[in-house]
Amino acid sequence: MTTPPVSRRDRKKAVTRQAIADAALRLFLAHGYDDVGIRDIADAADVSTATVFKHFSGKEALVFDQDQDREAELIAAVRQRTAGQSVVDALRQHFLDLRSSVEEHPQATEFTHLVESTPALREYAERMWTRHAAGLGAAIADEFGVDHDDLACAALARFVLDIPALARGRQDRGGVIEGVFDILDRGWRPPAGRPAR
Repeated sequence: MTTPPVSRRDRKKAVTRQAIADAALRLFLAHGYDDVGIRDIADAADVSTATVFKHFSGKEALVFDQDQDREAELIAAVRQRTAGQSVVDALRQHFLDLRSSVEEHPQATEFTHLVESTPALREYAERMWTRHAAGLGAAIADEFGVDHDDLACAALARFVLDIPALARGRQDRGGVIEGVFDILDRGWRPPAGRPAR
């Protein structure tokens, strides 16, 4: 099946959207998130404020400009996994690959600091991930031929989508991803240490 060609209008919209996101990130990294306004971003991208809002729902969305692709990528990780690969392993690989691509970005350190030092961005990031729970849960349910509100599928989706929040601020983010997926795959075990009371 061939993919329909992207129209010139859609290409132009994508270029404008990326220019706005790039300008916003440059300004946020240089001046701090709270000291940059939408007008500043519009001026830097050479567009109107109305154009900024046509492409982004608000200031936080400018930082996470690739969010619209996240749900599609999560669902594809489930539906397009290799033969014999479990849903949990497919999602584990997706999160590890995503972490690698983020960490390899030249502005990864500055971006991470921006998000972790700005309460509004931390909260937005958590909401951003968890709002994909219904779509991911439905995709998982489809793989097993059960209703979209199946508790096990919904719970797996929700736990998986909390991984970025659990990894935030920790040195070994890859270890966090592996650790959470080990729990999801094998079940929870008490941590080593003194016995629970």
